[in-house]
Amino acid sequence: MLSTSTIAVLTAFVLYLVILIGIGIWSMKKTSSTEDYFLGGRGLGGWVAALSAQASDMSGWLLMGLPGSIYALGTGQAWIAIGLFIGTVCNWLFISKRLRRYTIVANNSMTLPEFFENRFHDKKKIILTISSIVIVIFFLVYTASALASGGKLFNAVFGIDYHIALAIGAIVILIYTFLGGFLAVCTTDFVQGMLMLVGLMAVPVIAVSFIDGSIEEQIVASSITGTYNDYMSLFSNGGKPYRFIDILSQLAWGLGYCGMPHILVRFMAIKSEKEIKKSSTVAIIWCFLSLVAACIIGVLGRAYFGSNVLEDSENVFIQMINSVFNNKLALPFIGGIFICGILAAIMSTADSQLLVCASSVSKDIYKNIVKPGASDKKVLQISRITVIVVAVLAFIIAWDPESSIMGLVSDAWAGLGSAFGPVVVASLFWKRTNLYGAVAGIVSGGLTVIIWDYIPLAGGQTIYAATGIYSLLVGFFISFLFIIAVSLCTKAPGQDILDEFEKAKKAAE
Repeated sequence: MLSTSTIAVLTAFVLYLVILIGIGIWSMKKTSSTEDYFLGGRGLGGWVAALSAQASDMSGWLLMGLPGSIYALGTGQAWIAIGLFIGTVCNWLFISKRLRRYTIVANNSMTLPEFFENRFHDKKKIILTISSIVIVIFFLVYTASALASGGKLFNAVFGIDYHIALAIGAIVILIYTFLGGFLAVCTTDFVQGMLMLVGLMAVPVIAVSFIDGSIEEQIVASSITGTYNDYMSLFSNGGKPYRFIDILSQLAWGLGYCGMPHILVRFMAIKSEKEIKKSSTVAIIWCFLSLVAACIIGVLGRAYFGSNVLEDSENVFIQMINSVFNNKLALPFIGGIFICGILAAIMSTADSQLLVCASSVSKDIYKNIVKPGASDKKVLQISRITVIVVAVLAFIIAWDPESSIMGLVSDAWAGLGSAFGPVVVASLFWKRTNLYGAVAGIVSGGLTVIIWDYIPLAGGQTIYAATGIYSLLVGFFISFLFIIAVSLCTKAPGQDILDEFEKAKKAAE
């Protein structure tokens, strides 16, 4: 028999999920072509584009991974947040406007691989094929991280078996992404982005009033490693001094932004270049407030629970909401709404990743390589089938309940950032970049991450385990070196490519 509080929280969840599915059905009626399905007809407004980009970016990592790592190891883990904020600012200020303009100039490209193909006039579709494969590989891991977050959320809130919880979250995301495509994803992301921000800002403010004694006393009582000053220091990690390379590795997370297809596609879909200025302001403010609030939640979690140390640190925000609204305030429905904010973070990333994978398989591989004469209707059909297949594969990867959200996100972020980040930057800002250099950059960046993180080359350990250096930091610069070296050693781009570059450059200035 379910308790009254559990029924109230469940009601909030069901209401929220019904709204999302309703948005999917509404969006389906407005989706009649592949441009609608993948880019929403390039009609996104400033607010929707901004919150959709940021919500799809942060995922369950923002509300579970980041607060959890700070709860466990201290505020030194905030270097990742600092790196991500810097990356967000640079992405909106330097990449967004030029990328939108260049994708239009480059034969109205609708996906990142298609942009690469058109940018370098790759008639043999080499870069299209390689980049599509890279997207599918790393987005499988990324989607799995979101599904694992959903499984842990339902398990923590309702005590549902992790695997059943995993299936529930996957099915709901599948429904509205399958139906409405990009418009459904962006509209739901807007709602989810607002809900995430409200939850992040409100819960810690309320929780402070229920902390027994001073924050310092409660943190010390929570069995932290090292002293209180160590825990609160940006230069301490789990009671040990941070090495410079550790700080650099965490800041390197910001390098990944310019290579994330699910974020970059929002820039391509914005209604006009005038809207980009509005979007960048909204996105940067949202990002700053959200990251700061997530870090505060990790610290306050230590103080709030004190000696009742949580077994799973990644559940600190969930447990804080449950405790405050169920036990202290007896407002379980409101608590359920805030927990939906965590579900929102998870879904807003998973749906975007599913859509990017679908576009790579249906538009880039099927339409552009396998069957160039395929109709729009057939491409949409393949897209929806791909959404289902990718979700199932990600479900299998996330099957292990011990899966680390932070670990899965870290691997996927590094792979995509290293493979695509340098190529996107070089494509937009260095006209000497050619096809051979771009292909070399994608392959070298992606392989570096795989070798660094997965192959035990250092005495039975992976290089990452042996050095502690984040693979994105290495892969990003290796990719850039290959782009520069190979481009300079091979034939320069033709005049038609250079003319397009200058046209996109002038339009973006």
